[in-house]
Amino acid sequence: MTVENVQSALSTVIYPGFSKDIVTFGFVKDIQVNGTEVSFTVDITSSAPEVAHQITVEAEEALKRAGATKVTVNVQAPKMPRESSSKGKNIAPQVKNFIMISSGKGGVGKSTSSVNLAIALAMQGKKVGLLDADIYGPNIPRMMGVENVKPEVNGNKVLPIKAYGIEMMSMGSLMEDGQSLIWRGSMIMKAIEQFLRDILWSELDCLVIDMPPGTGDAQLTLAQSVPVTAGVTVTTPQMVSLDDSRRSLDMFKKLNIPIAGIVENMSGFIAPDTGVEYDIFGKGTTQPMADEFDTKIIAEIPIEPAVRTGGDEGKPVTYFAPESETAKRFMAAAASIWETIEKINEDGGVDNQSIQPTTPPGVSACSTGAAPQQSQAASTDSGCGCH
Repeated sequence: MTVENVQSALSTVIYPGFSKDIVTFGFVKDIQVNGTEVSFTVDITSSAPEVAHQITVEAEEALKRAGATKVTVNVQAPKMPRESSSKGKNIAPQVKNFIMISSGKGGVGKSTSSVNLAIALAMQGKKVGLLDADIYGPNIPRMMGVENVKPEVNGNKVLPIKAYGIEMMSMGSLMEDGQSLIWRGSMIMKAIEQFLRDILWSELDCLVIDMPPGTGDAQLTLAQSVPVTAGVTVTTPQMVSLDDSRRSLDMFKKLNIPIAGIVENMSGFIAPDTGVEYDIFGKGTTQPMADEFDTKIIAEIPIEPAVRTGGDEGKPVTYFAPESETAKRFMAAAASIWETIEKINEDGGVDNQSIQPTTPPGVSACSTGAAPQQSQAASTDSGCGCH
């Protein structure tokens, strides 16, 4: 046998839960061939033992069909995800960790980042959900290639739509194509709660939540409904974007949400013909903001044609072009986010008890400071309705 024979045989072994094989994913390492004896390493992204077992069995069978008499498979897998130690109100307790993807303004690539970070986390072995909470701009169904798929209903619960190894739900999957939503803040707050409570999410390691732009009712409602484990801010290098991104980071601080980092989109342009990267929107502008909020830039995502076409065609770049520079940076960002989550849980987790509302149900609360502890009738303070 030859190394090429081994690679050809292993290319028939599909990675569990996906449609690609372990060779295409780049998981097969260090192939050694001695006559008809074969050994190799599979560096998988899943910590689930059943995944390692299935790959081992199918790899042995494929190689023996190809003529190998002895097969040694060395599976390297990450450690099992740590159980969340978060406390406080949680209306979706089957989800271990919640990741809020936010931005101060629209048009900075927040939904694209949410999709690719969710897929990257799934490819690294986590059981992931993706909630498109951007009520007014629910673009994630298109980006995930399920824009014409309607979810199934099980009793009074809605089943999430599955694609690329993750569970997904979006207002765009529930409404008619092109329909506009003219909703007040209280309706958005109720929708966020229903997305968490009435969607039949599995036992998830993490739920990635793509928020609407800004720092309003949706963000506050989410933080009061579940203990958000980590927040990620998405920006672009221009100062007009960074000004708004500071507000997003300040919101995380006010809501006691640990900051996992900043994703800088449109961070240079990679020419498709030469591969040369040009800093067309500036460089180094995000680092001072990261320093100001004691966080880090976890990814500088360049402009690549594959990102745009992938979003339009429902073929996320991280899944369909794993060797691209953008995919590699999203994978690194996902690993950084998970490292932060592990540390947060190791240190005691998060707690949203201090931001629970004292205003009447359905009434918005601002971010100008806590209201005095008094009855609703007696209260004249216009501050935040949080403890």
